[in-house]
Amino acid sequence: MRLKNVIKLISIFILSIGIFVGINQGKVHAYSSDTKTIKLGTSPGPYSDLFWNGIRPILEKDGYKVEKVNFSDLNHADEALKEGSVDLNVEQHTAWLKNYNKQNNADFVGLTAIPSVPMGIYAGKSTSLKNIPNKAKVAIPNDASNRSRAYQLLAQEGIIKLKSSAKNSPTVTQKDITSNPHKLQFVEMNSSQIPRSLKDVNYGILPGSISYSSKVSTKKRLAKEKIQSQYLLQATVNKKDENTAWTKAVKKAYQSQEFKNYVNKHNKQGYWYVPNYK
Repeated sequence: MRLKNVIKLISIFILSIGIFVGINQGKVHAYSSDTKTIKLGTSPGPYSDLFWNGIRPILEKDGYKVEKVNFSDLNHADEALKEGSVDLNVEQHTAWLKNYNKQNNADFVGLTAIPSVPMGIYAGKSTSLKNIPNKAKVAIPNDASNRSRAYQLLAQEGIIKLKSSAKNSPTVTQKDITSNPHKLQFVEMNSSQIPRSLKDVNYGILPGSISYSSKVSTKKRLAKEKIQSQYLLQATVNKKDENTAWTKAVKKAYQSQEFKNYVNKHNKQGYWYVPNYK
């Protein structure tokens, strides 16, 4: 009888330990689930680098862990975001976002406008916009969004004129040009090829991400765009995550004084345009 009682007491003791450990493991698991790991989908360009170096440290102070998943281009990064294998990316503006949603049945939203590098007209064979050669060759990005911005930039500088309907359109083409007094010859190409083609054209129009990543000096920039709101970069997430704690933390970090100080410190060449946060 005594032996049975001893065995029973041992069994109760072991069971009690098991319950205690299980409860505590449950507490640990609950705590871990509160510590969000944010997966950033990156593509080549300065904006993911700015997030990694300027935003990530702020989020880590708030208890978040940030991981990055690299992609060769924004289309692949967007596909991963749509599938849910990453949480956000920071490489697209509102015009791109809306077009992607429409074409791919996605549900992306922008959390907040983020620093952007303006598109610019860069010197090639010609080093001034004051005396533009007749039939000068101008390298233009061939993707729809950046092509629109390029022609709008030329119109902004009074070099060409566009139809009134093309003023804020995201789909401007050569057909929208109503006046081309210098008889400019437009050479449309992949924007990544423009930096090395500057020696072969009079001017090249470069998206900010390309001029930055190619290290084309701002000293060669003859004009820069006044960024329209639709072309401001956005921290982009799926709509279902729009009001979560971690997305609010990302937005707060971008709008913080700490991040503003970081950008100012690393903006010696004047690449970055920083939105006015209210």
